[in-house]
Amino acid sequence: MIEKFIHRLTADSSYKKQIVHKQIMPPQKPQFGTLDKPLPKIVQKYLLANNIRLFSHQAEAINKIRKNQNVVIVTPTASGKTLTFNLPVFEVIHNDQNATSLYLYPTKALANDQLKVIRDMETQTGIKANSNIYDGDTPKHLRPTIRNKSRIVLSNPYGIHYYLPWHYKWKRFLQNLKYIIIDEAHVYRGVFGSNVAMVIRRLLRICKYYNSNPGIIISSATIANPKEHAVKLTSKEFEVVSKDGAPKGKKTFIFWNPPYTDDSKVARRSTHQETKDLLVQSVLSDLQTLCFTTSRQMAELITRWTKEELYRRSPLLSKKVTAYRAGYLPNERRAIENDLKNKNLISVVSTNALELGIDIGTLDSILISGYPGSVISTWQQAGRAGRNTKESLVTLIAFQNPLDQYFMKYPQDFFEKKHEQAIIDLHNPYITLGHVMCASCELPLRKNDNEYFPELLVQSIISLEEQNIIQKTPKGYVYSGLARPTEVVNLKSISNRNVTVTCDGKTLEVLSLNKAYDEAYQGAVLLHQAETYIVEELNLKTLIAKVRKEDVNYHTDSKKTVDVTISEKIQEKGLKPKFGFGQLVVTEFYHEYIMKTYDQIIGRRPIDLPPITFSTVGLWILIPNDIGEILNDKGLSFEGGLHAVEHAMIAIAPLFAMCDRRDIGGLSTTIHPDTGCSTIFIYDGFEGGIGISEALYSKIDQLFVKTLNLIKNCECENGCPSCIYSPKCGNENEPLDKKAALFILEKLNN
Repeated sequence: MIEKFIHRLTADSSYKKQIVHKQIMPPQKPQFGTLDKPLPKIVQKYLLANNIRLFSHQAEAINKIRKNQNVVIVTPTASGKTLTFNLPVFEVIHNDQNATSLYLYPTKALANDQLKVIRDMETQTGIKANSNIYDGDTPKHLRPTIRNKSRIVLSNPYGIHYYLPWHYKWKRFLQNLKYIIIDEAHVYRGVFGSNVAMVIRRLLRICKYYNSNPGIIISSATIANPKEHAVKLTSKEFEVVSKDGAPKGKKTFIFWNPPYTDDSKVARRSTHQETKDLLVQSVLSDLQTLCFTTSRQMAELITRWTKEELYRRSPLLSKKVTAYRAGYLPNERRAIENDLKNKNLISVVSTNALELGIDIGTLDSILISGYPGSVISTWQQAGRAGRNTKESLVTLIAFQNPLDQYFMKYPQDFFEKKHEQAIIDLHNPYITLGHVMCASCELPLRKNDNEYFPELLVQSIISLEEQNIIQKTPKGYVYSGLARPTEVVNLKSISNRNVTVTCDGKTLEVLSLNKAYDEAYQGAVLLHQAETYIVEELNLKTLIAKVRKEDVNYHTDSKKTVDVTISEKIQEKGLKPKFGFGQLVVTEFYHEYIMKTYDQIIGRRPIDLPPITFSTVGLWILIPNDIGEILNDKGLSFEGGLHAVEHAMIAIAPLFAMCDRRDIGGLSTTIHPDTGCSTIFIYDGFEGGIGISEALYSKIDQLFVKTLNLIKNCECENGCPSCIYSPKCGNENEPLDKKAALFILEKLNN
């Protein structure tokens, strides 16, 4: 079926050798393991009734868990991680009538999906766990019963963050807590991960107060630093289980590069249009397909375009395609998940919201529209099709950006590349300060609590005391502020300011302030449920964006410029060039937005918003002045060369740090007042920094080599989106000089 579909694509008149690489992953037979001691008979009967034999990694993990070791399980999607932690949990609940367990999931959708599995296990084993979800959607009248009766509670980090101040209501549950399960832990990285690490530390601090010491079981996609990541998340020590014994079906992985639009080899056909065409062909070929996009906007647009084309060819099929993303109401998301699983939908276009392990059945095909930004995410998305032994197809459709095009030229760099490290930063003073404040509201805070807050605890206490937010008592420091600390600290961002989007008085969705600057400025086209809305007003005092529903055939992109100053030098190294790392102050000026139909600009409008200023961390590269003099003598643009190097370095950076290029900012200038010479800045795009620039600084030599190879091996003559252009450049990619960039990099690499 898969080979026939590929043959049909290559035989079509529209095919222009878009397939640049095809990787066949052969099927894998299962490898089974044995337990050191048998499970309770009631649990063994459950396994027999469902014809379940434990794979080698499952048995290994369970053996370690039963020895009271904290375990991090790092195996691919669909390898049976859920059963691995459910069996020890049900065993302890069976053996100890008071025992409880807490399951933490990154999304409500995943918790709802897993509750079905746990309740089914309860029914089949007869072990009464009274499992329930406890989160923001839980009806208030059910909450006391869950707190007092449930032995398995499923929640998410957001919920735990808000409930910890009320821990005395959970005394029974916390006193008897035997296991904390943290699923899909690779999601906890960057700002979100750094916040979640603090939440888990606050939880463990309260567990100690109630004399419980729960074992921790973590599951994750394959990452390069599972043990380090688990330790940073929890402050505990871990054993790693990583060898996968689950069976796999044959998987065909295609790299699809959109064709050039003309002989100049500068512009390629729109990735979004190629994705839409492939999705239409998949639907018409009866391949149940999940299409991943890199933004909420594109999930909506590709859905809309696909439905429009399918309607012309098969109106019935057009009704079997829909979008899926964060921001939809819970009942909307669950209906889509069930319809996909039950084959009522033949295709769903999603953001990475469906990347995680929600049970959506067995799919035939995955389309990945644009490299997701990390090897981990790519394999997670690819793993959503072809579960067990079923054959499947995965197609990665490249953007015309440097990182995507790098992999199109060097596919084995992807397939042989080690998975990235998940970055958590425990040194961010803004994040630590917020959670120390929260902790002081939960239990009196003492300076020996550095077991849970190993970094910046004393500094945070001093700062909070100076602001009269905490006060010293005989029992320790306690919260004395007016606002609820948990309302002030936002896990998804470092700022606590969010914008509510409303239409006719009803809430559509909630955006962070930074996201609102990008998507909800006056005049912007906001997409929701494949419908277009025009932003009429963004009120920064009330933090409300008012929109009206209007059907338009264009979308919008904001443009900004930045100013960077060095506030503190932390490290310096090298001579020519000289590298620095330290604290920066960044100011962002949003000056205009462009209106586009597909990839064609049809208009420009000014943006009237005050600038955003924040402190962060970053690195800088001091370029010797003689390079600029030589380039000027050659008639090349030194400014354009610096600008091109900055763009290419940012684009290639995700090879070295698990991040999105949108998490990174940059600036290049021929003279900077803080350095007195030509300088390129690369910085974390978040208040206080989240560890990205630090990771890049440690690998700066490798970053230079990859950047040089990227630009040198691009087929264009003067620069293009595949090497030095940036879609987010506030200066409209002016000036850029490819030849000057190559000269600069070759000089610096010598």
